[in-house]
Amino acid sequence: MFYYLFTYLKEEIDLIGAGVFQYISFRAGMAAMLSLIITIVFGKNLINILHKKQVGESIRDLGLQGQKEKQGTPTMGGIIIILAIILPTLLFSKIANIYVILMIIATLWMGLIGFLDDYIKVFKKNKEGLRGKFKIIGQVGLGLIVGLTLYFSDEVVVRHFEPAREVETTTETTVIYHDVKSTKTTIPFMKNNELDYNIFTFGLGDWLTPPIYVGIVILIIMAVSNGANITDGIDGLAAGTSAIIGLTLAILAYVSGNVIFSDYLNIMYIPGAGELVIFCSAFVGATIGFLWYNAYPAQVFMGDTGSLSLGAVIAVLALTIRKELLIPALCGIFLIENLSVIMQVSWFKYTKKKYGEGRRIFRMAPLHHHYQKKNLHEAKIVTRFWIVGILLAIITLATLKLR
Repeated sequence: MFYYLFTYLKEEIDLIGAGVFQYISFRAGMAAMLSLIITIVFGKNLINILHKKQVGESIRDLGLQGQKEKQGTPTMGGIIIILAIILPTLLFSKIANIYVILMIIATLWMGLIGFLDDYIKVFKKNKEGLRGKFKIIGQVGLGLIVGLTLYFSDEVVVRHFEPAREVETTTETTVIYHDVKSTKTTIPFMKNNELDYNIFTFGLGDWLTPPIYVGIVILIIMAVSNGANITDGIDGLAAGTSAIIGLTLAILAYVSGNVIFSDYLNIMYIPGAGELVIFCSAFVGATIGFLWYNAYPAQVFMGDTGSLSLGAVIAVLALTIRKELLIPALCGIFLIENLSVIMQVSWFKYTKKKYGEGRRIFRMAPLHHHYQKKNLHEAKIVTRFWIVGILLAIITLATLKLR
């Protein structure tokens, strides 16, 4: 909104200072600052409202240290995260940008699914919350919207450059480029680091590309959204991990949407992707600001309202800048939390069938509960997970040069 306003003021009345809103870096900084202010200032008001409405977390007794103290802590704090992401994005980004529109849809869509889950748990006193099949339907629905938009929209393109050459009548050089539709993505650590999803048609026809691509988009959104949801088990873990991931994606979006940096790094230049930096900055500001109240001991939990939407946002961000194959590294914390649950359940069922007695790999799944069972303080567990998350972020960024 402000971008269009100050562009008008700059062009029509040449207002001094209005041109600063043309810079992505300035608008990103403003978005991050505003999102921090929203979460910190209005977060307290939200906590008070949730207390009055008795929107408290009902925690199942798992025999973990400190569980009793958390009983009744307000949940649904993800509402403030969503507001702190959406409002700065609307104010400081080019809201007509297709990528920004997709991010707003993803945030609100999964935020609504998570809200329904929390609402059923809190107000309907149903500990199971929204039935799993409805969560899956919601994730599939978002995947269809994102996948079909990225595949068919004329605004979603990759720019191909031809080598510079001299014009015959002058000594100047000119660069020819073409904006083309593409199903290519980035492969980490490879010299020619592009993969076209067309290869999965195995020569059977291009008609197979859309369903294959959309199917991959759906699987990625489901995996990352559920991974973030599972990770939200102890104070500050999901919010802090998401902030690290969001900052990394902001850097990747900036270089992918900048013609100079993308040329220097020899990566795909995606016209319009630079606007995602504003969204990412608001995302990082919101998650860090939420830690003001969510760090140990938590005064509020984000609930599924926050965790499902954070995971979906991260997945869609990676897809829009064509870095989804970096998700296993970048979202390694989410991945290992997911895998720990899968391994635990699978091994328990296998051993119960084979030996008549279920056996476990971990003391408790997901993985953070395993360390709690080993009597590590949850603040130490969270800090160590953050450190691992930072290392994974560095590895992810290193893929830009290490091939």
